[in-house]
Amino acid sequence: MKYQVKPAHKLIKDYYRDLKEISDQNVRHEGAVRSAFQNLLSFTARKKGWTLIAELSDKVSGKTIRPDGTIRDKYGIPRGYWEAKDIDDDIDRAIKSKIAAKYPLTNIIFENTQTGVLYQDGVESFRADLSDKSQLVNLINSFYDYVEPAHESFDKAVAEFKERVKDLALGLNKIIKDAHLKNPAFQTAFESFFEICKVSLNPNISRDAVDEMIIQHLLTERLIRTIFNNPDFLNRNIIASEVEKVIDALTSMSFSRPEYLKELDRFYIAIEAAALTVKDFDEKMCILNTVYERFFQGYSVKVADTHGIVYTPEPIVDFMCASVEEALKTVFGKSLGDPDVTVLDPCTGTGSFVVNLLGRVKGRYLEDFYANRLFANEVMLMPYYIASLAIEHKYYERTKNYQPFEGICYVDTLDLVKGHQSDLFITESNTERIRRQRDSEITVIIGNPPYNVGQQNENDNNKNRIYKQVEDRIRETYAKDSKATNKNALWDAYVKFFRWASDRLNGKDGIVCFVSNNSFINDISFDGMRKHLAKDFDSIYLVDLKGNVRKGDNNNVFGMASMVGISISVLVKKHKAKKKLLLYEAKHKANRFEKFRLLTEANNINSMVWNKITPDARNNWIMFENDNLFQTFFPMGRKEAKERKWTDAKVLFLNYSNGVKTNRDAIVYGFSLSKLIERLKEQIDSYNGEVDRYNRSKSVNNNNIDNFVNYDVVQWSEGLKAKLKRRACQ
Repeated sequence: MKYQVKPAHKLIKDYYRDLKEISDQNVRHEGAVRSAFQNLLSFTARKKGWTLIAELSDKVSGKTIRPDGTIRDKYGIPRGYWEAKDIDDDIDRAIKSKIAAKYPLTNIIFENTQTGVLYQDGVESFRADLSDKSQLVNLINSFYDYVEPAHESFDKAVAEFKERVKDLALGLNKIIKDAHLKNPAFQTAFESFFEICKVSLNPNISRDAVDEMIIQHLLTERLIRTIFNNPDFLNRNIIASEVEKVIDALTSMSFSRPEYLKELDRFYIAIEAAALTVKDFDEKMCILNTVYERFFQGYSVKVADTHGIVYTPEPIVDFMCASVEEALKTVFGKSLGDPDVTVLDPCTGTGSFVVNLLGRVKGRYLEDFYANRLFANEVMLMPYYIASLAIEHKYYERTKNYQPFEGICYVDTLDLVKGHQSDLFITESNTERIRRQRDSEITVIIGNPPYNVGQQNENDNNKNRIYKQVEDRIRETYAKDSKATNKNALWDAYVKFFRWASDRLNGKDGIVCFVSNNSFINDISFDGMRKHLAKDFDSIYLVDLKGNVRKGDNNNVFGMASMVGISISVLVKKHKAKKKLLLYEAKHKANRFEKFRLLTEANNINSMVWNKITPDARNNWIMFENDNLFQTFFPMGRKEAKERKWTDAKVLFLNYSNGVKTNRDAIVYGFSLSKLIERLKEQIDSYNGEVDRYNRSKSVNNNNIDNFVNYDVVQWSEGLKAKLKRRACQ
């Protein structure tokens, strides 16, 4: 993003004001005087969408360096550095010292409040008298204008990768479809893998979904392997090696993987080159997370939507992990790694929470905790790969000993409920991991569950999967005790994870910590859910980060990746503990960076100023002004009255409805009668054609109607699909 600082900017005025205030105190040492320039860099970096990180350690030639500031972009790639010195320091002598210490000279500012020196590409490129506004501004702008060649290529590659990947995926899909018809070796290998997937991931998984797994692997395996510099990835990862068997069969005839993927070479090379410029593992993770998001945004928007594919920002991960650590200590007198503390991330994504937790465990507990009391589940292939590598690398980083992470399972967590037992999960090793997880008493459940209430349009053909056991529990609890008329929101994926997690603790002491949609805090549909959360847990901490874009709040902590409001929930179950329900609400107009700063400065739940909540009789947690008075007003209508369950119904209207509902307004409404008639005839003819095709089909049954119908010719609704099942011509 192009951003230019000007001499008249308020940021420049603030810089000189801060310097004067420090000078008036007769202070000259680096720790004090550097704050003015740090503030200037921090605010200007934010205008670029970048972040200044103070004293971030880095390894250079085996030695640790710690620049006063590192500027990172949104991908986690360092774009520049800053080093401050005392007012009385000889700036040139200080620079020589830092050069000798191998400080990066790609793009770095050295300054002592009087003189600023900019090094780029290893040589001095600009020297400024910082008392001169124009020179200060030129220094800052030159610093931000610089782009390393590798980073410039990366920016373009990531953007183009998103656009190009869909075409390549479609091409691979055609090759695989041909192999289904013409390649016997592939047919055999695929059928074996397909049957295992049905048992492991989803009994109703389609062949197309398994094809997609193969495509994901083909398009991203090289990036994962090279960014992490792990040539043995395919052999070490139990799922990757299984998918490779199917791909080996695919390539047994004419298909050549290297030849086909040549078209992506320039993207791969640019992304890999950018990864080589960063040494820190967390920075590599940021790069890969970016590729991961862009891949699915370009490859399959539907997959990204239903699975909630969005990278959890580090300040949120850090706050949640620190809060779990603090709750263990203050409520239970325990710490991460203790023999009776077992942790599960049920929707691990790329493993950010598990990696963070591993960094917090005391060394004497680490080996046993990693091997026996740490679990993570993932249902998507690409993030499963990334999480495996990230977690294993973090353990290696701390111990200098590589051990595969046996706690990660390739499985759908919501299938792992009592009464739903499968005997085979992809591979024997994966099955054993799942059995071990099932047999463990979980103490902490932490993560970022997907939030998606369901498809907005029947023609999207993107329904959330049904989980009978979990949904039955929601009906028995959250839905049963809700007074709301419309309870559709209770089938949002994140609600299922709250219900599952509450049950997974099995009534025992423990902690559930989720970042999720915040609608359950005050929406009427969730009154039953609120009742049961208050019943199931003894201490509830809610951090409402707001950000509902649909209600005009464009300050979502996930940026434009999420349209709904966001909250962090820390739910603590402690027998015989006094009940408490606490809420912290972010300021309505706070931007995402201010919210991140809030979380970073608080560090954990015990450092926040909470508002105590007392639920009312209707299980409301947030009371609005005159709410009690409103409840005394005469109702216009009630469900009980409409169903004639009340003989003395004190309502204005016995009957009511949601009005005319066509599910296809674009077709049945219009300004031209002739065009409207033409559209309606076309829809009727197309629908009758689908009925005829349905009647003649021998392979279709009522369970796969969603995948049978043609969405290009008919505007479908659930009711119209039901008519098709009955073969009722209109």
